[in-house]
Amino acid sequence: MGTVDMGTVRIAVAGAGLIGLRHIEEIGRNSGTRLSAIVDPGPGAASIAARERVPLYDTLEACLADARPDGVVLATPNRLHVPQGLACIAAGIPVLIEKPLAHSLEEGERLVAAAEAAGARVLVGHHRLHSPLLRRVVEAVRAGLLGRIVGVMGSAVFLKPDAYFEGPNAWRREPGGGPLLINMIHEIGNLRAMVGEIAAVQATASQAVRGFAVEDTVAMTLRFAGGALGTFLLSDTAASARSWEQTSRENAAYPSYPDEDAYTILGTEGSLAVPTLRVKRYAGPRSWFEPFTCETLAVEPADPLAEQIAHFAAVIRGEAAPLVSARDGLQNLRVVDAVARAARTGGTVDIPTV
Repeated sequence: MGTVDMGTVRIAVAGAGLIGLRHIEEIGRNSGTRLSAIVDPGPGAASIAARERVPLYDTLEACLADARPDGVVLATPNRLHVPQGLACIAAGIPVLIEKPLAHSLEEGERLVAAAEAAGARVLVGHHRLHSPLLRRVVEAVRAGLLGRIVGVMGSAVFLKPDAYFEGPNAWRREPGGGPLLINMIHEIGNLRAMVGEIAAVQATASQAVRGFAVEDTVAMTLRFAGGALGTFLLSDTAASARSWEQTSRENAAYPSYPDEDAYTILGTEGSLAVPTLRVKRYAGPRSWFEPFTCETLAVEPADPLAEQIAHFAAVIRGEAAPLVSARDGLQNLRVVDAVARAARTGGTVDIPTV
């Protein structure tokens, strides 16, 4: 993949909802990127386009034909990710597709096949992989700081307010609108980065608290390809702060608590709490009768969404390969699909890594 000197790259954003607005904000802040257009047929989009002084299009196809941006961010509803991603691939335009890659595993496989056949530049919006916190964890684990990884305990337990499920968001009460597809897919990306590929899962799901047709709480056990095991509890109806958003301090919209963590990675030589980066290791003999030495790993914080836009600009210019490729996004979707199937059947679901 050769490099192209494109100066400031022009990026169109499709979808001017909450995450689309964050992308628009970061594109404006980055000296190497410029917002070139907004695609959104909704009534509120016109004022946003006027404020940003960019043209507004009702359809992505019209934008690609008329404005031909250097890159496109797809922050549209899940069901549109594949058709719009395919349109960008066919036009030869690099695309950042918000997570999940697709609304179903089959559609995700179709998109990946098209992207790889075309040699397309597709970046999937698992923005936590751009987090300096997560990078520091991955470095520590790969450097052997904890010894051989034995397991991981993780959680994403938080409480979404009632308004989250009301009015135009009533679709979140139905299958596909629950925390598995919306939230757990982020955690799968974290777990794969920190511990390795997930080879099999078991799960139990419940909707007992809200009584919706979709899950509100899921308990999982994980078997990693390297032999490590894991447990994970997911709930969007629990009054708790043990989630990435409420512990990482990377999004000021969420209150955070310095005594909470979302993960503990366990090794033969020590353990690492994430994202506070607190490490406990043995200085002498390894035994539960021996004290640990305790330290906190140093890291320079940065906004992962800002880092992701900078990386996308490098991908557009041909200076970097996507950190989270279409196939990576598909594998995250494959694991979430396996969790859902395990919860339905009560059995163990093996996960291919292809």
